[in-house]
Amino acid sequence: MKILSFNPGHDGAFAYLEDGHLVASIEVEKNSRYRHSSLSVPDVFNVLGELNEVPDVLCRGGWWPSDAPMSEQHVLAGYHGVSNSDIIVGQKRLLGKTVESFSSSHERSHLLCTFGMSNLPKGTPCYALLWEGVIGSFYKIDSELNLTKLADIMPEPGHRYALLYGLADPTFDKSVAEFSRFSDAGKLMALASFSKRSKPLDDEEKIIEFLMQDCPHLKPRDCEVLRHFRHYNVGLDDPEFRNFAGIFSDRIFDRFYQFAKSNMKRGMPLLITGGCGLNCDWNTKWRETNLFSEIFVPPVANDSGSAIGTAIDGQFYFTGNPKIDWDVYSGLEFAANDAFDASLFDEDKTNYEVVASMLASNLIIGWVNGKCEIGPRALGNRSILASPFHSSTRVRLNEIKQREQFRPIAPVSLEEDAARWFGCDHPSPFMLYTQLVSTEALAAVTHVNGTARIQTVSSVTNSHLHKLLMAFKAHTGYGVLCNTSLNFKGRGFINNIADLSAYTIEHNLDGFVIEGRSYMLKSSKNYQAYLRSSNSGVGRLGSSGYQ
Repeated sequence: MKILSFNPGHDGAFAYLEDGHLVASIEVEKNSRYRHSSLSVPDVFNVLGELNEVPDVLCRGGWWPSDAPMSEQHVLAGYHGVSNSDIIVGQKRLLGKTVESFSSSHERSHLLCTFGMSNLPKGTPCYALLWEGVIGSFYKIDSELNLTKLADIMPEPGHRYALLYGLADPTFDKSVAEFSRFSDAGKLMALASFSKRSKPLDDEEKIIEFLMQDCPHLKPRDCEVLRHFRHYNVGLDDPEFRNFAGIFSDRIFDRFYQFAKSNMKRGMPLLITGGCGLNCDWNTKWRETNLFSEIFVPPVANDSGSAIGTAIDGQFYFTGNPKIDWDVYSGLEFAANDAFDASLFDEDKTNYEVVASMLASNLIIGWVNGKCEIGPRALGNRSILASPFHSSTRVRLNEIKQREQFRPIAPVSLEEDAARWFGCDHPSPFMLYTQLVSTEALAAVTHVNGTARIQTVSSVTNSHLHKLLMAFKAHTGYGVLCNTSLNFKGRGFINNIADLSAYTIEHNLDGFVIEGRSYMLKSSKNYQAYLRSSNSGVGRLGSSGYQ
């Protein structure tokens, strides 16, 4: 059965399943589009280019009813609802063919996405935690895949979390905003690691009580009542605010943890989904509670996985199969044939040893291979790579990324080296957990609290990046690199050579590598210094050249 699914709203995406296999997940923000974009007409043509024939089922994920025409609201699911009775089924005409139509709630899309992508066999009872901008709830999933909400723990956990960052930020106009800024949650996660105390002050306790109050929606302008409290517009460099960021983060986690500890059977699997599933500190805390037999968080925990989830829900409805096989590199291919000014670059065929040598010489390089990653984390196919040893590299990378200097840079490590440098004795392929760094040598990827948001790589999960890490290890003794996303500020991953060349010039990369061809910026001082120090140049093929 061929299923085409789409999430029309925030983090818009298409997903295409064929006989239980994820053929493609196409997220609107990729290819340098604005983050969190909704679907548009060009996106329809992008996905049609991936199809060989008309699908059997067209699925639409639920969203706010007000976003759909009134004539269609009765055939489209909404945001909330977990019951099978909330599913809407009918028929539509698509490209001259009558196809089945399916719609289920946004809430179900998260839960089905996470179950369907997990390693849990069909029929495995488990718990699920869905925490995102709007929903903060625990669920039980039985052997028949019936979803039962156990409790609403906290409204808007993601929104309330991000709202604290906006509260302290004097550049955020809280008087007019209806919602927190989407980027602020990740920034607060970085700041929370600076915290050096665990006990809130009296006025901080009042801020916590206000932000965690039980109301359907807390608007930023409601925070005006806090304007006389110490952290209102205090600025993000204030050390006491950074202390409070960690306290507030722990308090939100603790509300969910206390419910799980008191009300949920121990030893069952836990699925984690929703945008808060991208909070590596919280994921690590869940794993360390030892309440659950295993934890699974998909790389598309946020709304980028909603279209996949609705497709899985539709597949389960029509076939009885809630499971898919998938690869995290299921986005679009890179467009390498676009026009760009090639005269600005030294272009040549390259190999892993040469690229590793350049990285070991402190060049910073864009790295492109194969299809784009799904989800918001760069996992080695649309990445900026750099040497991990010096804190100055982190400073330069944050300047390249045009972001705050308190933001950490993540490491990508050979799976076999992760235990030695990060105490990680298991695969961690999606950059969703933190680990303590066990050496002072990796300063560029060590956050202020001594942790790192690690991605591990094997020859199976990403063969090209694995070979590059092996070559870098041969040069330096460490199979570890800095890995951050290849994107313009506020936009999704770069996916064409025109944007990549422009980014390299505007943001001062030293060059980029696409599928074994290097494009080194002639005007880069670092690159010219490398040429002077290396008599080999960059075009010499070695024994482990690209296959």
